[in-house]
Amino acid sequence: MKGQTRLVFGLLGLLGLLALAGCLSPVSDADLAENATYDWDTDANATYRLYGGNYTAVIEIRNQDSLELFLEDGLGSKMAIPISGLKFQYPNGTVGNDSVYEVSTGQSEVVLEPPVGNGTVAFTAERSGPNFRTRTLVEGSHEVALPPNKRVGLPVVSRVVPGGYETEQVEDRVVLQWDSLDRNTISVKTYLERDILLFGGLVALAVAVAVIGVLYYRREIAKLRRERTELGLDVEDESEDDDPRDRGPPPGMR
Repeated sequence: MKGQTRLVFGLLGLLGLLALAGCLSPVSDADLAENATYDWDTDANATYRLYGGNYTAVIEIRNQDSLELFLEDGLGSKMAIPISGLKFQYPNGTVGNDSVYEVSTGQSEVVLEPPVGNGTVAFTAERSGPNFRTRTLVEGSHEVALPPNKRVGLPVVSRVVPGGYETEQVEDRVVLQWDSLDRNTISVKTYLERDILLFGGLVALAVAVAVIGVLYYRREIAKLRRERTELGLDVEDESEDDDPRDRGPPPGMR
């Protein structure tokens, strides 16, 4: 009887661990099966299109068995990337959905195993805030299409790592292009065009306040000098500068 009780509790514990693992995973089967549309006609090996709360990734793989989707936090711990709308394009142009993949999900990473080693992987991933960051998943050229009205190129308010990129205006988007990458991470911080007007206004206001402060300071100094002059505090008595012990130059030098 005790053995059966232990077996029951063991099975319950195992089921609890499996349920917990499922709860911790940021990706569900329903997410992977979501309908999504992708632009398969891209020139880069990896193409990312940024939107308000997410981005799409179209990744061309060559002799690659899997893709590991995760980011590292400040402590170096892995965090799985929540994805949805998983699709795969075969070399002949046929497009399959998530069912053609073997997918392993967990709290630290999402591992995609495509049906063949050559083709194009596509998915949608969540992002928060104005910044974008991704690991370099494949070698070769990369493109990042910024959201409409987003820009880069100004210090402080924007930053792109790695450098050495080119920009191209495609309709209402700025596209960043790299022929190749020498880093394992792409990081993009953007700004809105209206932010520049706001930033420029703040700078102009700060300069105006500084100029007014300097003028006010100089006026007060001039006013104080006039008051001292009127009170005779700045009138120097030349006799005070005469030293009674100073009898002039030696004889013969007068």
